[in-house]
Parts: sequence; C-alpha cells; structure tokens
Amino acid sequence: MPSLLHLDSSLRTSGSRSRRLSADYVDAWRAANPDGTVRYRDLAADPVPHMDEGVYVAHVTLPGDLTDEQREQRALGEELAHEVLAADVIVLGAGLYNFTAPSTVRTWIDRILVRGITVGADGTGALGGKTLVLALASGGGYGPGTPRHGWDHREPWIRHVFEYLGLTDVVVASAELTLARESPAMVPLDLGHAEDQSLAAAQELLVAHAATV
Repeated sequence: MPSLLHLDSSLRTSGSRSRRLSADYVDAWRAANPDGTVRYRDLAADPVPHMDEGVYVAHVTLPGDLTDEQREQRALGEELAHEVLAADVIVLGAGLYNFTAPSTVRTWIDRILVRGITVGADGTGALGGKTLVLALASGGGYGPGTPRHGWDHREPWIRHVFEYLGLTDVVVASAELTLARESPAMVPLDLGHAEDQSLAAAQELLVAHAATV
C-alpha cells in the first residue's frame, strides 16, 4: 500500500501558496492512489522542539550503546524518523524566510537524522528509493537573471541533507513573486501577472507528477 508523508511549514494559515501547492499535490496523489495512506504534520502549528546537547548525543549514538536517559532523549527523533522511513513519498510545503527554509523545517530535519534508523552505523543514508517533493513559494524572484539569483538557500540545503540520507529523487515546484501585489515596491514586477503564471506552472508540475507515483 503506497504511503505519503505530507508536511507544511508556512507561518501563514490562510493565503499560503506553499500550503496550497502541497495540498494540490496530495489531492492528485490520493486520486491516483485511492488505496494509499497519508500522514500529515503541520510544523508551524505543532513545531518540533529544538535539540539540546543531550538529544544530539543520543541521536548520533548507536541503539545498542544508548543509556536509558538517551533512549528517552531520542524518542521523538525515532518517531519522526520512522514516519519518514514508512513513506514512499515525502511532500514538504515551505516558504522562504530570510533566504532559507523556515526554522521549523530545520528542527524537523535535525530530529530525523537518527543513527541506526535513517543513518546507518557506517554513515550511509537509509532513504534510497523514496521521492521528495518540494512545494515551495517565495515572495520575490530568485531565478537566473534576477538581482538575487542564488540567494535562495532553501532548496540546495534541503537537497544536500536528503542526498546525505540516500534520497536523490527530488521534485521541485516553486511559485515566486507571491508578495508582488502586497508590497508596493514589487507591484511593477507583476504587471504581466507573473505570480499567477508562476503558481499555475508549479501546480501543473505537481499534479502531473502525482499521477505517476
């Protein structure tokens, strides 16, 4: 039975383009996989706690070497890591905050790197064969030819983390200029309805891909 893990992280509870895109993907995936299961986490509404030194040490210790206290300290990480392991497809909706992913995404990723579960004793990642779908949105434009090309550090960072975990099948759909109608300084950028076009293209890509997995 196919399984999908759906995560959202936008601080916006309404009007979020990344939430809309991730939901569009899940709807299309459900239609293509009527017998599939979906697990959902809202990292903004229910954020994962930051790690402290004790939790970090417990995460990098092999299961057979854990103390009772360390088992308790990495219990949440094991729960989150097993959610990822159980999924065939991982869908992450994320906005761009100060040129990178929301801090809630960082803390979630910190927790899913657990030695002996998602990372082997030899450092080999255990997520090979899975698919990661990034449903991204950003207020400005960061593509080639723009003044801030290369300033979006969110996608490459997430890619590198999951590549370390053994996952190389990454699908990216990104809607840009989502603040073009809200920020006076950006209004000239949306004269050709650039936001609508970017959002529509991202939705089309996601829906098409969802029908194939």
